[in-house]
Amino acid sequence: MSRRGLIFSIETPDRPPVFMAAQFVVGIWEYHVKDLDIELIKDMERYIPYLAKDAFDYVPQLRVVPVKKSIRAETRILPYENVEELVREQKKILVAPCICRREHEIKGKWCGRMMEACLIFGWAADYYERNGLGRKITLEETLDILKRAEEEALVLQPSNSEKIVNICCCCGDCCQVLLHIKRHPAPASMVSSPFIASADPDICEGCGTCVERCQMDAITLEDEKVKLDRTRCIGCGLCVSTCPSGALKLERKPESEQKPLPKNPREQYMWRLKARAEANAELREKLERLKKIEGIELF
Repeated sequence: MSRRGLIFSIETPDRPPVFMAAQFVVGIWEYHVKDLDIELIKDMERYIPYLAKDAFDYVPQLRVVPVKKSIRAETRILPYENVEELVREQKKILVAPCICRREHEIKGKWCGRMMEACLIFGWAADYYERNGLGRKITLEETLDILKRAEEEALVLQPSNSEKIVNICCCCGDCCQVLLHIKRHPAPASMVSSPFIASADPDICEGCGTCVERCQMDAITLEDEKVKLDRTRCIGCGLCVSTCPSGALKLERKPESEQKPLPKNPREQYMWRLKARAEANAELREKLERLKKIEGIELF
């Protein structure tokens, strides 16, 4: 089942392999990036609106970190918010094709941005390598991919935890996560992001580059001056990094407006399970029965 991309495994030479159930998204769906066909894609597209609410709305699976060029020297930024520091601490890095752009390519609706855009780390990289889902790359190659992602206006979305296992380089045309967020009237309320943009229309030159680069339709021009809808801004910094006049800047949200961040993927899974249980009485009862039978303290 692990080799078929139906469950996840950790296999090291110093101990017996261990297995765990995988989420459908992000998880099983991504494990099939190399064997998609049009019928499977059609089935997924019918299912994704129903899946998205449960998969993305409890505790976000991914978060948003700003592109490096958008951060000013005086801006306070923590190590797990700095994309370059996140990749430099990784011992093994693999790149895989983007499942979302791959499915859009098969449908003939690909946006044309880079295909190898999913960075995988650590034991997740081991799994991808065993299953032939990507290729191992160096730190230098990784930094080149991140540089190209910034040039192509791709949102950087690592795991929603301090310790990460992946970074997705996402666009608002193909990415199922961003498309779901984009449909919401206030995308800023849905994402895990400590930053938000601010705009000064008085010094705006009206070039319109920011409008083209924004993946959330948060920016428009009004009388050839920038107008920012902060309820739609997800703090990716793509508008800031190419603003010639400095009219756009990235600032840290107040602590009260920032979502709490799990320390690692395991803690994120437990938070998601708890959130689902609180929203689902039937699941909550099952967890209580499991606690009584097995003596397991889940939370």
